[in-house]
Amino acid sequence: MKRTARFVIFYAALFGLWTLLAELKIWPPYLFPTPWGVGQSLYAGFEDHSFWIAIAVSMRRVLIGYGISVILGMILGLGVASNKFLEQTMGGLLVSLQSLPSICWWPLALLWFGLSQNAILFVVIMGSLLSVTIAMEDGRKQMPKIYGMAGRNLGARGFPLFWYVLLPASLPYIVSGLKQGWAFAWRSLITAEMLYMSLGLGQVLMMGRDLNDMDAVIAVMLLIIAIGYIVDGLVFKGIERRLQHKWGLVPST
Repeated sequence: MKRTARFVIFYAALFGLWTLLAELKIWPPYLFPTPWGVGQSLYAGFEDHSFWIAIAVSMRRVLIGYGISVILGMILGLGVASNKFLEQTMGGLLVSLQSLPSICWWPLALLWFGLSQNAILFVVIMGSLLSVTIAMEDGRKQMPKIYGMAGRNLGARGFPLFWYVLLPASLPYIVSGLKQGWAFAWRSLITAEMLYMSLGLGQVLMMGRDLNDMDAVIAVMLLIIAIGYIVDGLVFKGIERRLQHKWGLVPST
């Protein structure tokens, strides 16, 4: 109840501050819209199904790109963590590439794939692949070696050792990387959609800008934030809580 009360009080205060600033008209309404105007824009977007279509298209793209990056990232991260040569050569390169903003991959994507869906997917994959790879590598390296030794003493070898011992022990690090990778994938997708006018939330956002419709811009921004918050709360926080309970980091309720 205390957590719910804090949640309600915080967002009520935030909403009140937004309303107050809008009513004071420090900035013109076309630059700083009212909550009511944004609410009407949200309602109109869902009523004519434009928001539903944009959400469906964007979610499809991000799920495909993120799924590919998770598979490739886990394989690559495990290979780097298990091979000394790859660790000494590719390990430093991965850290350096992670500092590169995902939008920097856009010109390369255009040259390789042209103005197409594949270009957007490439940017999404590159935006999240490195985070997943580094998380998998860190999880494999920072896991106490005694776990692997204990698994081998019990007869585990090869894939069973990885699947039943090494992977579960690395999950806290891996989940953290998957969570960060999702955030990077989502941001990369919206950025790519803003640059390439196709169906999606990024396109709707740019249409609002082109029409000087600040209500629509803020409405789409709220949708992007809400989707990211929902995915984080429903998927990653649930997994993190289960892992914490399993490892005894928090008491089970």
